[in-house]
Amino acid sequence: MRPVLETLEYLKKETEVWVELTTLLIPGHNDSDAELEAMTAWVVEHLGPDVPMHFTAFHPDWKMLDVPPTPPSTLTRAREIALRNGVRYAYTGNVHDSRGGSTWCHACEALLIERDWYELGTWGLTAGGRCAACGTPCAGVFEARPGTCGSRRMPVAMSASG
Repeated sequence: MRPVLETLEYLKKETEVWVELTTLLIPGHNDSDAELEAMTAWVVEHLGPDVPMHFTAFHPDWKMLDVPPTPPSTLTRAREIALRNGVRYAYTGNVHDSRGGSTWCHACEALLIERDWYELGTWGLTAGGRCAACGTPCAGVFEARPGTCGSRRMPVAMSASG
């Protein structure tokens, strides 16, 4: 684990790479309050409050069929712990949760980027990446206008050919 943490610190402090962290929360494995407290406190102390943290839901598959899916309430709890510990941009993922998946201004709490799963809604950023309501910069790398992101599942036609 130490090499991973050292690499994150190096990337954040010594490079221009934009860093975001994603943690797959697996029930009974890495979802305790104590672990979430320690992880989010470490991020704020070593990487800073502007590094986004994404908490994503586990879905049983392949070799872990005996583990239940992550309840949405666990993701919400993880997000709340992160915010309480000073993470400014904490998100829930792999679930429909517009509140937890959206970006909020850390200064005035205005909705900056509304997301529900892969769909974008309200866009409250200026072309310069600031909160349109209060002018506070939002950490990140943004286009001047929202793109056409979203679910892009496209039907695939398959046929058997000899």
